[in-house]
Amino acid sequence: MRKLRLRKAKKKRPNRKTDMLQIFFESLGCDKNLVDSEKMLGLLSRAGYSFTDDEREADVIVVNTCAFIGDAKEESISEVLRLAKYKEEGRCRSLIAAGCLAERYKDEILQELPELDGVIGTSSWDGIVKLVEETLERAEKAPEKRLSRFEELSRLPDAGGARVVTTGGHYAYLKIAEGCNKFCTYCAIPFCRGPYRSVPTEDLVREAEKLAADGVRELILVAQETTLYGTDLYGKKALPELIRKLAAIPEIRWIRLLYGYPEELTDEMIALFAEEPKLCRYLDLPVQHASDRILKAMGRKTTRAEVTQLIRKLRERVPGIALRTTLMSGFPGETEEDHAENLSFVKELRFERLGVFAYSKEEGTAAAKFKNQVPKRLREKRRNEIMRLQQGIAFEKANEMPGRRLEVMVEGQVSGEESVYIGRTYMDAPDVDGYLFFTSQEERLSGDFVNVKVTGAKGYDLIGEVEDESAE
Repeated sequence: MRKLRLRKAKKKRPNRKTDMLQIFFESLGCDKNLVDSEKMLGLLSRAGYSFTDDEREADVIVVNTCAFIGDAKEESISEVLRLAKYKEEGRCRSLIAAGCLAERYKDEILQELPELDGVIGTSSWDGIVKLVEETLERAEKAPEKRLSRFEELSRLPDAGGARVVTTGGHYAYLKIAEGCNKFCTYCAIPFCRGPYRSVPTEDLVREAEKLAADGVRELILVAQETTLYGTDLYGKKALPELIRKLAAIPEIRWIRLLYGYPEELTDEMIALFAEEPKLCRYLDLPVQHASDRILKAMGRKTTRAEVTQLIRKLRERVPGIALRTTLMSGFPGETEEDHAENLSFVKELRFERLGVFAYSKEEGTAAAKFKNQVPKRLREKRRNEIMRLQQGIAFEKANEMPGRRLEVMVEGQVSGEESVYIGRTYMDAPDVDGYLFFTSQEERLSGDFVNVKVTGAKGYDLIGEVEDESAE
């Protein structure tokens, strides 16, 4: 669950219809969902609505839901039910569900969750203003009627430049594509998000320029798969060209790349990591498993040997690169030998960052019908074993850092500590990686960049101090 940090919108011409109405917005799930939330907020702001962080004061509540795995679906349903009480205890007249849960269960959701007044799908979120207006009107004239807006999943919604950044203003996610064509056997994303659709380069550059003008210094490129960017529009992988154009924006200091599939990573892209100073030497490279047998059953396109060769190439050609990956434990048919391969893979390649999901049986996917489903307790046991191993590796790598000097983006100040600040290095993506806590006698603001000497480590996090501040 994300707590959206809403900055006050610029004053607009008064709108009698909306200027007294307040909206509470909650965004669940991934950063790609967050971008949709921010664009819906932008459209609502443009229409004259204001926002509140207090559910009790909201006339309209919107929940942008997630349905990636079972736990995410349960959280989404729980939040809808929790917020529904403000229709009785607060002033809420309209409760709306958006996002993947709404899309995936569009035929059942209004029946199963009668607390909802409206639902809107993943390819139709740019109709949020109209849906809010219609549900408010319905609340007065026909309270028993509930509304929905769903477009074809092949459609690419467009906010027309409207967006309210909720990440603090110094970094922002740039969603470069929507949907996925991979159809991995465990994944329901294609059913929620549709086929792969790249956003035109000129639109992305225009959006990035606006973000930069508003104070954003770090762009984090996201999609279900960033490495395929452009193949549907331009007939080729156009990610390197896009990054070069984004790097030409003077105010942008860092560009970070997430969700690049191993089989789609080209030599041109690897070279760009080494050559482009604004491109962080950081890559999220989801691998999912180390057993070739399980990888084949998952519908993945790589083998352990191919992934190992790629990672060695990355480390050789891009010194200092920080690699993040994701593994899955307990996929149907996974044996103790397959699990041991995951453990040996982690030991061998010593990823800087690594997360593990326990397999979730998702209805409608091919893997849900596979025999030899692994019991939940065993899935979680294996996940915990991998994470304990990775924790030791991560702590060892953190303890190797003292003495290094790193550029750090300031995230904020430690509460109650006048001279202690929180920052991130090029090795750290927001919300998923660690922080660097450092001291500075000069006042630092979020989004500032400072050079810090690492003096220690504590768990996943680093400790440091700004050196020679008089020379800055």
